[in-house]
Amino acid sequence: MEIILNLLSQIPWWGWVLIFLAIVAICDILQRKHTILHNFPIVGHFRYWLESIGPELRQYLVANNREELPFNRIERGWVYASSKKENNYEGFGTDRDIFQYQHIFVCNAMMPFQLKPDHPNIKDYSFIPCAKVIGAYNKRRKPYRPGSIINVSAMSYGSLSAKAIESMNIGVKIAGAYHNTGEGGLSPYHKNGGDIVFHFGTGYFGVRDEHGNFSMEKLKKLVEDYPFIKAIEIKLSQGAKPGKGGVLPAAKISHEISEIRGVPMGKDVLSPPGHSAFSNVPEMLEFIEKIAEETGLPVGIKAAIGKLEQWEELAALMVASNRGPDFITIDGGEGGTGAAPPSFADHVSLPWVYGFSDIYKLFQKRGLEERVVFIGSGKLGFPAKAAMAFAMGVDCINVAREAMMSIGCIQAQVCHTNHCPSGVATQNKWLQNGIDVNLKSIRMAQYFKTFRKEFLEITHAAGYEHPCQFDMDDIEVNVDDHNLSEDLDKTYNYKKTPVAFTSMQDLKDCIYLGGKQTNPKST
Repeated sequence: MEIILNLLSQIPWWGWVLIFLAIVAICDILQRKHTILHNFPIVGHFRYWLESIGPELRQYLVANNREELPFNRIERGWVYASSKKENNYEGFGTDRDIFQYQHIFVCNAMMPFQLKPDHPNIKDYSFIPCAKVIGAYNKRRKPYRPGSIINVSAMSYGSLSAKAIESMNIGVKIAGAYHNTGEGGLSPYHKNGGDIVFHFGTGYFGVRDEHGNFSMEKLKKLVEDYPFIKAIEIKLSQGAKPGKGGVLPAAKISHEISEIRGVPMGKDVLSPPGHSAFSNVPEMLEFIEKIAEETGLPVGIKAAIGKLEQWEELAALMVASNRGPDFITIDGGEGGTGAAPPSFADHVSLPWVYGFSDIYKLFQKRGLEERVVFIGSGKLGFPAKAAMAFAMGVDCINVAREAMMSIGCIQAQVCHTNHCPSGVATQNKWLQNGIDVNLKSIRMAQYFKTFRKEFLEITHAAGYEHPCQFDMDDIEVNVDDHNLSEDLDKTYNYKKTPVAFTSMQDLKDCIYLGGKQTNPKST
């Protein structure tokens, strides 16, 4: 033994390296799982390593500023700079190809809208509440006017980390916006003072009984216990994977998440594709009305758009019964916070502009567009895209990935693996510790404020006081050259119905709180 130890001690360091490489090579040759490693021992590992960091290499070294998807470097940089209150300007003109197909042009007025000294936006440059009141038409007991036209879209605790959810909730409180819970239920991290839209899907997490079915009693108790819940949203489908239930991998399910959702640990949570509480449009309408009656809150639905027959049926029933959802959230097929098979993410459901235009036309044809608050969701968290959305008929927008980027997401595209390097989409405690909640909440609020400020400046440039005044003639979408570019009304074959709006001052003076008109506190 002593002789062996002496021999080993005489081996130089590089000798140990060679021994290690020899062992690796033998293991590579003997294994049968990976052909590349068998055929090219040792060096084959570099192929898999390079493949694993391919997205990062392309993101930072290969792709140009404009070509990367889902969000290019310019878009991400604008969100990062806006959230940090840094200079988000560009110099020396745009590097975007403004002749590219579907490029958006906002038509500015000869004379922009000018603020008078006593205008609300002189005091608060980012004050843009929703022009409509959710639940007003259906006379819900607790109607709700969102204090911001940009809000946090449905993202669950479980999919996102505790610190990410907490940062967003504190952020919406600072920004005067609302926070959609996503279908994962109401967690302790949603209870930091921000307005909440409680969202549930086919799994009924947080409001399910022991058999996994919807429980009205649990929902009523939730609403009674937490008055900051301002509205209820029923998810029919989401843009990432419409017609397929949500998936939460077992690796992301902690004891706390298990208790909040009412699901076992150690198993993937697979939501069913359809609801058990209703199976057709008339039953869904009854379900909506029952929830509204029991809770007093406005109730809406969220969906990605494909076939229109059942939407036609819903519109016809709304006309016949004078009832219906108080708001409709239209999600685009480009939605992406939910992990999905490429076949779904790439091909199932329409992009937002096509889906929304189909639904708006359908409801407008029956005179329903003024009864419903329309919410858009699908990469709309940039002022020019928001201007197009408002011109098409939305009343609010929800943002998901843009909100994630404002608190540190780097678009690593590993949300479904539990290895998110920024700590935003993981339950790994070590990775989450990189999120400073106090700092990130301020950054998310600042992104919202910067967005509203720039959106308001675009609105004023177009000659309007509030984005709801945008008309489809105000936006052109590039088809080819200017002789072939089209106004939105010609592109999507309808004209938006004007929104009832008098002035920002009236909105400030008539904020609905608990169903009553009161003067809001100074902002």
